[in-house]
Amino acid sequence: MNNSPQVIYKILSQEEWEDAQKTGVYRGSAMDMNDGFIHFSTKDQVPQILEKYFKGQKDLLQLTIDTRKINGDLRWEVSPRSGKIYPHLYGELPIQAVVTAKPVHKL
Repeated sequence: MNNSPQVIYKILSQEEWEDAQKTGVYRGSAMDMNDGFIHFSTKDQVPQILEKYFKGQKDLLQLTIDTRKINGDLRWEVSPRSGKIYPHLYGELPIQAVVTAKPVHKL
């Protein structure tokens, strides 16, 4: 995708974020590790991701990530689950790429 947004988003638990801060990198959720890449979304995709994968969960954060600070292999790929294009990172996310980490209040 040539006109990729410079900002992407990740929903994760407070605990996952605290672990990432200790190590300096985020390696992904259990689903990410199972799939072989870290799942991200665009701003428009965040509400659907929250509804589909995080409904009823508490202590969630929304990370805003600057894609220019990602050194790994970031690809825009079609999800077989939805048919939509999502950003996927094959590698670790350096926490320096995270612009903000804010609590998710609405589910």
